[in-house]
Amino acid sequence: MDNKQNADVFDEGMRRKFDLMPGFDKDFQADPTPAFRKTDPHAMDNLAAGGQAGSEAQSAGASSEGASQAAGSLPVREKAEKSFGHRDFAAHDLPGYNRGPGIPYAFSNNPRAGQWDARKMSANRIASYKRFVVTDGEGIRNSIYVAGCPFRCQNCWNASIWDFQAGHDFTPAFEQAVIDDLRPSYVEGVTYLGGEPMLNTPVLLKISNHIRQEFGDTKNIWCWTGYTWEELMRPGTTPDKTALLGMCDILIDGRYIEGLKDSRLQFRGSSNQRVIDVKKSLAARREAQEQGLDPNSVAPVIWDKLHDQKRVIAEAYRKDRDAGEGRD
Repeated sequence: MDNKQNADVFDEGMRRKFDLMPGFDKDFQADPTPAFRKTDPHAMDNLAAGGQAGSEAQSAGASSEGASQAAGSLPVREKAEKSFGHRDFAAHDLPGYNRGPGIPYAFSNNPRAGQWDARKMSANRIASYKRFVVTDGEGIRNSIYVAGCPFRCQNCWNASIWDFQAGHDFTPAFEQAVIDDLRPSYVEGVTYLGGEPMLNTPVLLKISNHIRQEFGDTKNIWCWTGYTWEELMRPGTTPDKTALLGMCDILIDGRYIEGLKDSRLQFRGSSNQRVIDVKKSLAARREAQEQGLDPNSVAPVIWDKLHDQKRVIAEAYRKDRDAGEGRD
């Protein structure tokens, strides 16, 4: 299948294929809406004026019920559902239950716990592989982009690989190439992106296990995901997701929210996303559980090396321009 280089990657044939895919639980009482619909890339532009107000109301931490009552947010969600099929599949959950900051979001699909199962959805495809990059985490790294993502965030940078059939088949030769590229001492580790890594666990668990067998903890694993930490901790989450999470060192979580875009953020596109130290966060949950506390009440631990810019580059050099630097 051709990999379309635009947001409209789900044609009618793919829609029927996804509707029949066994990895989706679509028979949820009164919510039989198909998991995917054809996306109209222009529909987002038409909703932009109302969408800003709706996304700000929801990203402020409002519950699903509270956000829907905020000014302008309910009409935006309804229009989004009717116009291009983005759905809050977990709307029947308790308001705000384990959803994470800024979620639900009117322009992105929001799954219930366990609704999307990578073991049935993944086509074991690699969309792209980049060696020795410095943009996808700390230090020099190798980045694996997996194919397939049903979150479908507004203005996603990688909309061309939403399709689970994009790219090339995962092979043992590719797996060995990843291992070989990690051998130089100057390579810090590997990064998983997509697409959605948590919905491509059959591939990434193989690679992760091989990395740990070969290098132990001397190489770290970073992972970008559209899921929030709280969603991955929800009861009912499929065990393959928690298994992959346990192999990771750093997790960048949450959907990309266009209304919260901030170019000053390190390793994130929007301010709802977080850079989480997985090992410390899991240890904090275990400690809370040992003390008889609810582990879900423990916030994830933010990576201690995080350093966002305080101001944009243009502002940083404005004093020099104002002082006349560069004038004759």
